[in-house]
Amino acid sequence: MRHDYLENTPLPEAKNKYFTALKEAGYGSKTAELPTALAVGQPLAEPAYALLSAPHYNASAMDGVAVRAKRTFGASENAPVVLGPEDYTVVDTGDPLPDGTDAVVMIEDVREEEDGAIRLLSAVSPWQNVRQVGEDLCMGDMIAPGGTVVTPALAGALLTGGLTKVKAVRKPVFAVIPTGDEIVPPTDRPKKGEIIESNSAIFASSLREWGAEAKVFPVIPDKKELLAAAVREALENCDGVLILAGSSAGRDDYTADLVQKLGVLVLHGVAAKPGKPVVLGHALEKPLVGLPGYPVSAMVVMEAFVRPLVDLWYGRPPAPEETVPAVLVRGLVSSLKYEEFVRVTLGKVGDTVYAVPLPRGAGLITSVTKAGGVLTIPQNSEGLRAGETVQVRLLIPRERLERTLVVTGSHDPLIDEIANEVNRLGLGFTVVSSHVGSMGAFTAVGLKQAHLGATHLLDEETGKYNDSYVRARFPEGGAVLEKGVGRVQGLMVAPGNPLGIRSVSDLPGKRFVNRQRGAGTRVLFDYLLKKNGLTPAEIEGYDNVKFTHTAVAASVAAGNADAGMGILSAAKIYGLDFIPLYNEEYDFLVGEDFVNDPMVRAFFEVLRSNRLKERLKELGGYTLPEKD
Repeated sequence: MRHDYLENTPLPEAKNKYFTALKEAGYGSKTAELPTALAVGQPLAEPAYALLSAPHYNASAMDGVAVRAKRTFGASENAPVVLGPEDYTVVDTGDPLPDGTDAVVMIEDVREEEDGAIRLLSAVSPWQNVRQVGEDLCMGDMIAPGGTVVTPALAGALLTGGLTKVKAVRKPVFAVIPTGDEIVPPTDRPKKGEIIESNSAIFASSLREWGAEAKVFPVIPDKKELLAAAVREALENCDGVLILAGSSAGRDDYTADLVQKLGVLVLHGVAAKPGKPVVLGHALEKPLVGLPGYPVSAMVVMEAFVRPLVDLWYGRPPAPEETVPAVLVRGLVSSLKYEEFVRVTLGKVGDTVYAVPLPRGAGLITSVTKAGGVLTIPQNSEGLRAGETVQVRLLIPRERLERTLVVTGSHDPLIDEIANEVNRLGLGFTVVSSHVGSMGAFTAVGLKQAHLGATHLLDEETGKYNDSYVRARFPEGGAVLEKGVGRVQGLMVAPGNPLGIRSVSDLPGKRFVNRQRGAGTRVLFDYLLKKNGLTPAEIEGYDNVKFTHTAVAASVAAGNADAGMGILSAAKIYGLDFIPLYNEEYDFLVGEDFVNDPMVRAFFEVLRSNRLKERLKELGGYTLPEKD
C-alpha cells in the first residue's frame, strides 16, 4: 500500500478508525506495584482491602483517666465518686486503653487528692471517650474499589489500613522525538536557518498535565537510519511514540514510511486545519504518532489524538469541554476541504462575550499563548460571518471572562506594560488587547465590542488628534476620549542609516514597510506623503503591511525593508536608528457605559502611576500626563 502523499480523512472518521485499530492491537493500561504515597493521581488496578483495623487497639479519645465505667455511676459535682490509685490510670489522647478499663473520664472532670486518690465529678458510660478497635476501618474492609483514582486523602486511608504499596495503573510513558537538520536546542542566539526546538517542551508538559510521563530524546537529524534507531529504542522502553516533524510529504519526511516498516500505518493525513499532515499507526501494541512540525498544527493533533490515547490508557472518559456562546468580531473565510480550528481572544463586554480571531498560521505559537478559546469551522463550510454567534471551546476559566478588560485598536507596547502592571499588582482582572488599527477602535467601541479603544488619528485640517473623529463618529454621545500619552512617530532604519534617509521625501527608490489600513500610523504616513508632494504609487512596499510597530521594526532589522514608520520604543528593541518626524497623541476611547467601570478606572490609574512613567522612560519616546 503506497502512501506517497497525504490522505484527507474527516476528523471524526480518523479518530474512530485509529482508536479502533489500537484497541484491536491490544493497546491499554499496564499496572505496577507502587508505594502508596507515590500512587496519588493513579487509578487503583484492583480493589484495596484493609490489612489492619483503624484504630487497631482501643485508644483513649481524650486526655483523662481510664476507668471501669460502672465504678463512676452516680458521680456528680454534688456527690463525687472517689477512686483509689489502683482503680484508674492517667491517659493521654491516643494512648492504649489499659486492661480492665472500658471508659475515659475527661481530665476536667477529675479532682486529685493528696493521697493519690481522685474525685470524679461526672459519670461515664462503657466505651465513652474511647476509640474502639475498627471504629474507622476494619481489617478486610474494602477501602476503595478498583479504578478509583488515588487522592491525597485516599492515600492516607490506604496507609492507615496497612497498605504501604498498592497495585495501580502506572503512568504511560511517551517518547517525544524531535527531528530535523535545522532544529537546534533552545538558545537566544540561533543562526540563520536554525529553528529553536520548543515543541518537545510543549508536548512533554501537555503529557504530564494529562497524567502521562514524557521521555524526550535528543534532536534526530533527517536521516532514515537514525530516526529508525530512535523509534526502535522508544518502542522498547516506552508505551507510545511521538515523532515531531517529518509527517508531511516532503523529501525529508520519513515518518509515514518508517511507521509502515516498523508496524501498521493506519492513516496519513486528516481533514483538519491546522493539523492535516498527521501520521497515525502502531507497533508492538503501542501507538506511533507523527506530529506536524508547526506547533499550532501539532497541538491540534495532540488534543485530537494524543490526549485521547492517555484517556484510553486509563479507561476514563474524555475531559468535558466547556463552551461559551460568543459573537464573532471579524468574519472568517474557510476552505471547504477541512474542519478548521481557529484560536480567539475572548472578553465579556456588558452582557456579551466577544471573540476576536487570532492569526491562523500553523507556525504562530503566540496565537496559542494569547488564545482564550477555540472555535471550529465545519468541513464543507465557506466560513463564518462577523456578528455571528458561535460556540467557543474555552481554554481559560469561565469566570475570567467576567474579569477581562477588552482593549482594541492601535498597537502600542504601552498596553502590554499596563497589562503586566495589572497582574503584578494583583488587581483581579486581565487585560486582553487586539490590534485592529485606530479606525477599528471606533468601530469596536461604537458596537460595544470593547471597553476601550486605542487611537491616534490625525485631523489634517487642524493638526490635532482624535477629538474631531470622536465628534464625527459620536455626535450624540456614546463615547468619551480619555487622554493617554504623547509619543514620537518616525522612520525606523538600519543601524548607522546606511542609505542616508532623513525624511519621507527620501523614501522613493527605497523599500518600505507600511501599516494596515485604518491604523493611525498609516493615516499619519499618508498625511506626510501629501505634505511632501508624494503619492503611494511612488513608495515601493506601500502595500506591504504589518499590524504592529514591532513587526515593522522586525522587518527592517531583517533587511526585508529599508525603512518603516513606527515608534521609538520599537526601534530601540531592534537596535535600529530612528528619525523622529511627528509628535502625536495616543489616547483611549471609552464607551459611556464603561466610564465608571472599576477595571477601566484601574487601567487609567496604572497608566498614570509613577512606576509606569519610569518604565515608559526606559522604553523611550513617550510623555505621560501628570497623575490626577
